[in-house]
This record gives sequence, structure tokens and C-alpha cells, in this order.
Amino acid sequence: MTGDRPVLGILFMLGFCVLAPLGDALAKLLGETIPLGQLLLTRFGIQAALLVPLALLTARALRMSGRVLRLTLLRTALHIVGIGAMFTSLRFLPLADAIAIAFVMPFIMLLLGRYVLGEEIGARRLGACCVGFLGTLLVIQPSFAAVGPPALLPLLVAVVFALFMLVTRQVAKEVDPVSLQAVSGVFATIFLGAVVLLPAGPTLPMLDLVLPAGMEWVLLMAIGGIGTGAHLLMTWSLRYAPSATLAPMQYLEIPVATVIGYLVFRDWPNDLAMLGIAITVGAGLYIVYREQQNARLIPPET
Repeated sequence: MTGDRPVLGILFMLGFCVLAPLGDALAKLLGETIPLGQLLLTRFGIQAALLVPLALLTARALRMSGRVLRLTLLRTALHIVGIGAMFTSLRFLPLADAIAIAFVMPFIMLLLGRYVLGEEIGARRLGACCVGFLGTLLVIQPSFAAVGPPALLPLLVAVVFALFMLVTRQVAKEVDPVSLQAVSGVFATIFLGAVVLLPAGPTLPMLDLVLPAGMEWVLLMAIGGIGTGAHLLMTWSLRYAPSATLAPMQYLEIPVATVIGYLVFRDWPNDLAMLGIAITVGAGLYIVYREQQNARLIPPET
């Protein structure tokens, strides 16, 4: 077991908040020409290729107990679905809008805590959840008017990654982050390789294979490297700091994504979306504040 070291956890989360939107921007660039299955297979294949040798060279254990292995399989499945939904949404939505909609995740985690884990949640935090959902709807509305149902894909991302974060927190203190990401990368590569490379059933355009051209090779490799680094930082952050401590830092993804989206795609959220982003961030930060206040009221174990 590793004790909490909040400052280190926050630094790792800050790194994640910079790298994750950058990786999403690369996926948006490639989404028009590279099928989704090939993007995901490359993303997780590079993760396995980088981290399995690193784990072996540094004598990190790759074997897991039955419980941790089952949770890692579940985490891998959630990771594939979450990244797949985000990459798909980026074909239709501006980068900042997609990430802002996905930031309904903290509210979903709070509701999961109440209705799945049986945690007590006060009326003010439930009210903040409602306000946060309202802010998310303001971001969705112009996107839904423009592209239709694909604007709802970041909501799926939010649900999946809320579950992903809960599972990660369960295993992060029991497994070395490099080992966890290495094993997860192997599982994902095997599954995606079977789906993409082995002909079975009807052919789907998203599962086609194409030959990348020129800079597409470089961007594909970068997606794998950046994605691996980002989620390794996220796993390290959860190893050293509680989720409630890290939650405020995650909102930095939104301004980072807004800047990257403008510089690369000349996308800028409209006034309604900006209002929705402000409301969502404000409600999320209020929930974090209430979580921290409640944590101070809990007497330490003796």
C-alpha cells in the first residue's frame, strides 16, 4: 500500500490535463481518414509495446491476483468504450464542447456513490448536480442542433469514465501503475486485434484498415505515446491522492482543450456553450468543496 501524497498526485493530474486534450486533438485530426478500430488498436498497441518491456526491464510484477485481474479486465473494457466514444464524438463536435459535455462525469460519480455505493449525499450537493446537468445541456443544445444524436456521445463518455475512475481507484494502490497499464494494454490489443484483424460477420466501415500516408504515421504513433503517458499520469495521481482532491484539477482540461481547439481547428465555443461550460465548472467545483468540507467532519480512525 502507498500512502497519500496529495501534492505529487496533483502534479501528475496536471500533466494528464495537458496531455489528454492534446491526444484528443490528434484523434480529431485523424478521425476523417483513419477508421475508429485502427485508431484504437494503434492507441492500445503502442501502450502495450512501450510498457510491457519497461515493466520487465524494471522488474515490475505483471502477475495479478484474481480480484485485481477481474477489475483490470473490467477497467480495460471501460477504457476501450470510453476512448472509442470520445474519438467518435470528435468527428462531429468541437474539441472544447466534447470535453465540456463529458465533464458531467463528476456529477455521475456523485450519483453512483449515492445509488450504487449507498453513500450519504446532502441536498446541496444534489442541487449542484442538477445545476451541473443544466450547464451540460446548454453546451449540448447548439451541438445537438448542428449534428444531432452524436452530440450525446460525450454523455456516454462521462458515464463510462465515471465507472473507469471508480475501478481505477480500487486497484491503483494495489498494483504498480506501469504494470496496470501494461497488462491493460495487452488485454485491449488482443481484443481489438481480434475484432479488427480477424474477418467475422458483416464488414463495418469503422473496422476497416487503411494505409496511413505521410504524417499520419507520425500522428498515429503520437496518439499512442501521448495516450499512454496521459493515462499513466492519471493512474499515478489516483495512487497518491484521493479522487476528491484531484477533481478540481481535472477541470483544467476544458481551458486547455479550448486553446488547443482554437489553435488547431479555429473552433471556439459559442456564447451559449461558454455559459454552459461556466455553469458546469462552477457546479463541479462546488461539489468538490462540499466533499472536502464533509471529509473534514469525519473523525480520523484510531
